[in-house]
Amino acid sequence: MSGRFPVGQRLRILDVGMGRGTRALRLARAGHQVTGLEADAVLLATAREALAVEPAGIRERVRLMQGDGRETGVHFLPGSFDVVLCHGVLMHVAEPDPLVAGLARMLAPGGMLSLLVRNADALAMRPALAGDWATALDALDPAACTDPWGVPVRADRLEALTATLAGIAAPLHAWYGVGVFTDHVPNGAPPAGEELARLLALEDRAGRTEPYRRVAALLHLCGVRG
Repeated sequence: MSGRFPVGQRLRILDVGMGRGTRALRLARAGHQVTGLEADAVLLATAREALAVEPAGIRERVRLMQGDGRETGVHFLPGSFDVVLCHGVLMHVAEPDPLVAGLARMLAPGGMLSLLVRNADALAMRPALAGDWATALDALDPAACTDPWGVPVRADRLEALTATLAGIAAPLHAWYGVGVFTDHVPNGAPPAGEELARLLALEDRAGRTEPYRRVAALLHLCGVRG
């Protein structure tokens, strides 16, 4: 966001599907006014517990609500936010376009919609590099996509979401790959110290560089409201 908005600007942020509230609290600590929306009551309760131990100044900048991202029009007026975050949510929504359109309506002019989605063009990468050929073959069909716990989820393609953003007057401003290399680090042997720093530097650069970013596990797209 620092590249889109002036340094020091206090933003009104909506975090849709905020989960345990980790991201919302981090943004509030940075001085922003944050509204967190979460449908899962257990996750919402966890977020409220985490918020309760924060200093009063941070608590005053956070509003946590139970609700579905598809119902933002019920909770908020159009143009209420400078930034709307929707990270890790579209994969659980059968028809994402109405959700994305509703989120864009929440943006003030010049506001930014941030989406983090599963990359449908790279689903076979992780199982194939792990030698799981059967799963890799299945992953070539996005309709058969599942999360690590076996729950069916969706995946999106850059071109389709680019068209969606253009159609809702929040055209794509920038996009990045997430998990180009970090997604393939063995779970039982993560790097540390200088090796971790090198991996993160590599990941940061690859996520911005062709053609590597196109095979990332996730895509981060930023659309800007006209």
